[in-house]
Amino acid sequence: MVEIKNTLENDVFTINVIGEVDASSSIYLDESISEATSKYKKIMVNCERLEYISSAGLGVFMSYINDLEEKGIKLVIYGLSKKVHHVFQILGLDQLLKITEGEEGAKEIINGI
Repeated sequence: MVEIKNTLENDVFTINVIGEVDASSSIYLDESISEATSKYKKIMVNCERLEYISSAGLGVFMSYINDLEEKGIKLVIYGLSKKVHHVFQILGLDQLLKITEGEEGAKEIINGI
């Protein structure tokens, strides 16, 4: 089960991912990212409370890589646990997506500091 909470602050849209993203719940993550990319140029994905992500969840992120580049959208993922971050590394997603440890680092990246 995943819970998605979205917030908007200073033109930065934040997707807060809580719980587990698996095959059945990855659609909620996909909908949230889709909505965000259609409206905003700066998106942060808070994964501090993400406990697990399946290949379907990772596939959601992978499916937006070209869109982000083509539309000039900055997306930064932060707060991954070591276990979840390792999965991103194994698939090489850490080379294709911007990933940082905490919210402050994400804000610096998103605002080009």
